[in-house]
Amino acid sequence: MSVIAPTSYSLLQKALHWTMALLILFNLIFSDAMEEAVEAYERGEVPSPADLSSANIHAYVGIAVLCLGLIRLAVRLTRGAPAAPAEEPPVLRLASKIAHGTFYALFVLLPLSGIGKYYFGNEIAGELHGGPLKLLMWVLIVVHIAAVLVHQFYWKTPVAQRMTKG
Repeated sequence: MSVIAPTSYSLLQKALHWTMALLILFNLIFSDAMEEAVEAYERGEVPSPADLSSANIHAYVGIAVLCLGLIRLAVRLTRGAPAAPAEEPPVLRLASKIAHGTFYALFVLLPLSGIGKYYFGNEIAGELHGGPLKLLMWVLIVVHIAAVLVHQFYWKTPVAQRMTKG
């Protein structure tokens, strides 16, 4: 029995996508207080109340991303995703699959590495979290947005509408 791919994302998938996008961007942009708090702890000092509060918000947002990412993965595995448009070259379809798989991996790896550093003091986890994993998330976000723009304005496919309308 074959499963027919949906033509659009479900309302739940759209809500998870946009909620996670906002949470992830928030944590990527507002991470300074977390860094200040961690550095204060490493110097044997107590972080300022503002830095500690902001660091905790960063941690809680990261935990929310982890939980929502796992829910999103479960929904993706059960609901599926729309097929790539015919206009998309096969090599870019493969790149899209790799990019989306990497996003899902980062939804888990970034929060877990942050938890490892902040709550357990694991230096390797902290280096991964603030270094290559964070950089990879930024790169994927930029590539993801660029790909949507190429679909919208070059190939003129309805890829953007599958995540915004309906």
